[in-house]
Amino acid sequence: MKARYHQIDSARHTLSREVGYVRKPHANRLRVALAFPNTYFVGMSNLGLQTMYRLFNAREDVVCERFFLPPKQELASLLESGSRIVTLESQTPVREFDVVAFSVSFEWDYTNVLTLLRLAGIPARAADRDYRQPLIVIGGAVTFVNPEPLALFADVIAAGEGEVLVPALVEACGTPSRSETLRRLAGARGFYVPSFYDVEYAADGTIAAYKPREDTGATPHVKKAALKTTDAWDPPSTTIFTPDTEFGSRFLVEVVRGCANLCRFCWAGYNYLPVRAFPTDRILDLAREARPHATRAGLVSIALCDHPDIEHILQSLKGMGYSISPASLRLDDLTPSIVSLLRESGERTLTIAPETGSDRLRRVINKTMTNQEIVDAAELIFASGIENLKLYYMIGLPSEEDEDLMAIRDLTVTLRDVMLKHARTRGQIGRIIASVNPLVPKPGTAYQWTAMVTADVIERKMKRLRELVSGLNNVYFNIKSERHSYYQALLSLGDRRIAPAIELAEQNGGQWRRAVADAGLDGDFYIHRDRSRDLVLPWDIIDGGMKTSFFRSELDKSTRAEWTLPPKRAKENARLLPVLN
Repeated sequence: MKARYHQIDSARHTLSREVGYVRKPHANRLRVALAFPNTYFVGMSNLGLQTMYRLFNAREDVVCERFFLPPKQELASLLESGSRIVTLESQTPVREFDVVAFSVSFEWDYTNVLTLLRLAGIPARAADRDYRQPLIVIGGAVTFVNPEPLALFADVIAAGEGEVLVPALVEACGTPSRSETLRRLAGARGFYVPSFYDVEYAADGTIAAYKPREDTGATPHVKKAALKTTDAWDPPSTTIFTPDTEFGSRFLVEVVRGCANLCRFCWAGYNYLPVRAFPTDRILDLAREARPHATRAGLVSIALCDHPDIEHILQSLKGMGYSISPASLRLDDLTPSIVSLLRESGERTLTIAPETGSDRLRRVINKTMTNQEIVDAAELIFASGIENLKLYYMIGLPSEEDEDLMAIRDLTVTLRDVMLKHARTRGQIGRIIASVNPLVPKPGTAYQWTAMVTADVIERKMKRLRELVSGLNNVYFNIKSERHSYYQALLSLGDRRIAPAIELAEQNGGQWRRAVADAGLDGDFYIHRDRSRDLVLPWDIIDGGMKTSFFRSELDKSTRAEWTLPPKRAKENARLLPVLN
C-alpha cells in the first residue's frame, strides 16, 4: 500500500511540472496505456512517444495515458511489494486499460518491456494471456527493422508510421471480441499478429518459411504502413514540456522524413523512404505555440536540407528567439547561409558523420563524400564561429584494413588543425569529440546478409585506434565496448528463438552473457554467420518497401567500392520509384 501511495504522489508531482498533458474521462472511450520502456527522463525526450500520445488523444473516442520504467529505488520497491504500476494522468493501474501500447526505439529496452509487463501484473508471453488482459501492442522504430525478437511477447506488432497505424488500431479495437480484433488487424496494413504464423526451420537452423494459419486473415508478408505524403499532416513535435527530461526546454520537431542518400549500413535511410517534407507553415505555427515553454529548437531529420524551405524555417526560428540545434548534418546541409544561421542562433557545436577516414571505404559503404569535402565543411564550420565539432565513426566495416584506421586518425588531426587555425584568432579553443562504434549489420539494409566482424578482431581494432589517437590535444575519442555491440547485434539480428534469453536477462539484471548461456543459445549463429544463402531472413515477414534485388545490387557495389550517387534533389523520388514496391 505504501508503494502505491508513493506512485500516486510521484505521478501528481510529475504532472505538476508538465505543460501540455491531456486528462479525459475514461467512460465510453478506448483506454490506451502508452509505455516508453525506459525512464521518464529518457522517454519524454522521445519524439515517437510524444507523437503517439498526441495522435491517440486527438481522437474523441480514445483516452491515452502514459507510464514509464520507474527509477531504480522505486522499481525495487514495486517489485518487492508486488504493487501494480499505474499511469501518470489518472494513476489508474495499467492492467485495467484496454490496450497497452509500447513505443520501443532501442534494442536495449527489450528487457524493460518485460519488466513493465511484470509490474502491471500482465503475463509476458502472449500465449499466456487471454481476453481479460489488455491487448499488448508493440511498435516504434525497432519494429521497422526486425520485430521477431519481441514476437512472442506481443499480441500485435505495429510496423510503420503512427499517423496510419492509430486509426486502424482504434477501429479494430471496437470489435466485440479479442479474436475478431486480431483478425481485423491481421488484414490491415502495418499490423503483424505473431500468433497467426507458424515458423518452419531448416535442418541447419535457418528459417525455411513463415506460414500464415488458416482462417486468421494473415497475409504472407505484412506491408509497412506509411504516409504517401505529409502535406496534410502536422509534423511530429514536442507537445508536453517538462524540465525533468533529457532535452528540457527544447522544442523538438521533425522537419523532413526519409533520406535518399542510401548509405548501405543505414536502416533509417531505407525504411523511412520516400523523402517527405512536412508543411512549413505548420512547423512554424507549432514552434510559435511552443515558444513560451522552450528556448531551443531541435530539428529532427536525417536529411535536413531536403526541405525546400529550410533556410526560411531556420531564419524564422531564429527570429522567434530560438537557439537552433540540428541532430546531425549531412555535408550538403552545410551551406554558408545555413551554418551562419545556426551560429547566429547561438549554436556552438555541430555534428557530422564521416563514418571513416578513408575515401575508399566511404565508397564501400556508399557514404557519398570525400575527405576534401569534409575538410572544406570543417573550414566553413569553424570560420563561422562554431567552436566544437562532433564526429561519428564506425569500425569493422567491410574490407577495412589498418590503413583505414590510420585514416581516421589522420582525418581527425586535419580537422583539429582547421579548428585550431580559427580558434587562434578568437583566443578560445573548442573540442573535437569523436564517437566510434562497431558496425552492426542491420536488417533491411544492403548489409543484412553480412556477418558481423568477430569480437577478437573488433577488440584488436579498438585497441589499435586507441593507440593511434592517444595524446591528441583537444580531441576526445569515445570508443564503444565490443561486448556491448555483440549483444546489440543479437537483439537486432535474432529471431523469436532468442526470446528466452531476453526473459533471462530481464530476470538476472541484464547479465547477457549468462542469459544467452542459460538459454542454450548460440549467439554466433545469429551474429557471425554469412546469411547470403538463407531462404528467409527473420525480418522478411515485414515488407518495408525495398526490393531484395536492390539490396543485392547494393551489396555487389559495396564489394567493388562503387558509389550509388544520389541524383539532383528534384529527381530523388522519381529514381526511387523503380526500387520501391
